[in-house]
Amino acid sequence: MDEAVPPRSRKPAAPPAAPPAESAEAEASQTEALNERAVRLAQYYRGKIETVPKVPVRSLKDFSLWYTPGIAAVSREIEKDPSRSLDLTGRWNTIAILTDGSRVLGLGNIGPQAALPVMEGKALLFKYLGGVDAVALPVDVATPEALIDTALRIAPAFGGINLEDIASPKCFQVLEELQRRLPIPVWHDDQLGTAAATLAGLINALALTGRTISSTRTVLLGAGAANLVTVRLLIRMGHDPHSITVVDSRGILHAERADIDEMQLHNRWKYRVALETDGGGRRGTVADAMAGADVVLAASTPQPGTIRPEWVQSMAPRPIVFALANPLPEIWPADAHAAGAAIVATGRSDFPNQVNNSLIFPCVFRGVLDARARSIPDEVVIAAAQELAAVTDRISPDHLLPTMDEREVFPHVAAAVAQAAVKLGIARVKASRDEFYARARDLMARPAALAQALEASHLVAPMPDEPVPSRKSR
Repeated sequence: MDEAVPPRSRKPAAPPAAPPAESAEAEASQTEALNERAVRLAQYYRGKIETVPKVPVRSLKDFSLWYTPGIAAVSREIEKDPSRSLDLTGRWNTIAILTDGSRVLGLGNIGPQAALPVMEGKALLFKYLGGVDAVALPVDVATPEALIDTALRIAPAFGGINLEDIASPKCFQVLEELQRRLPIPVWHDDQLGTAAATLAGLINALALTGRTISSTRTVLLGAGAANLVTVRLLIRMGHDPHSITVVDSRGILHAERADIDEMQLHNRWKYRVALETDGGGRRGTVADAMAGADVVLAASTPQPGTIRPEWVQSMAPRPIVFALANPLPEIWPADAHAAGAAIVATGRSDFPNQVNNSLIFPCVFRGVLDARARSIPDEVVIAAAQELAAVTDRISPDHLLPTMDEREVFPHVAAAVAQAAVKLGIARVKASRDEFYARARDLMARPAALAQALEASHLVAPMPDEPVPSRKSR
């Protein structure tokens, strides 16, 4: 019998904490040291994941079952009913991480080969946190149509597709077209994952500072994939669109801007946001936007100084600052706190308050794969965000959301996603929340146990001390 879902209550919010003691200089030095070590370890390990068998191979005779002649019978079953591929192969738990490398992290258009290390890291997170088998697929394509065609052609091998690091606005076109044409979940993590994590963190930050979504004035710095979707989801959750101000490289986005006709022609998603929010009643620069604002959600240029301390000082009392650019935040947390920010979050795991899509995408795909969902609509994304916020224990100004090692919360989010899919009528598998939770808990726990067993048996080399020694190919 499935184990019931444990209670999801959390302890009361802690009082505001003192700002971190680290200086901006120390934060910059820490970043440089991490970068250098990452390169050395990449040379040492030469890849983050590998394929290992999940079936017993006791002798060569077993290949008559796993391959020919026995496998022909499995293929005939799928030929009669293609949906059986989700039961008889690893497709049920395998997704593609598909990118053209046109906008990688904060690095820009570095191309598919340079994008591969990031996609490998993503595959590692999918497996370790979500129990999802993910295949990194950077592809060399020049147009959105070619990327769409690639996804359509590879779809029979996968239970879902995670689009990654695709430049805006073509990422919107690619996602919408694939969602329309494919009967499997398609997700663009830079849109939906970042937006969901941002919402989850914001829900708890607002609670800590005595605010509500419906009474908050919010500035979104950057009008790319993440923030345009965040606006859409905020409005769906009850935020007044006229209390939202979006700022891009040309200033505040509004309905009367000189480039509005160009926007309508080349970026209809940004155009819609310009009309719906109309600058939150403001015009001018980012400084004009932030004056008096309660919240700034930045997904912009990855460079400290993109948000200036004096702009934070001009915000409402006890403001909330999310500086989510990677690999560098728009303002160092120490500088934001010194300027008066009550709560500061970044996209990085080495600072307090990581608000990052890594807290969302493994859970979402665990949930939609377990439910055999056909799609991932906004209601599912919002359900994931609300559940992640709700299961965070002991929220405080330095702990808005779980860290990645608080693994016990993630099956709750996966179960909430699966349950939302059932309620929306897009799930092929219908089960109770308890059943989805038990399944997610078991599948999400397995990779960590495997990793520990492999390391204990020395099949995975231990993390070397510095300096990293040379290592022959295995």
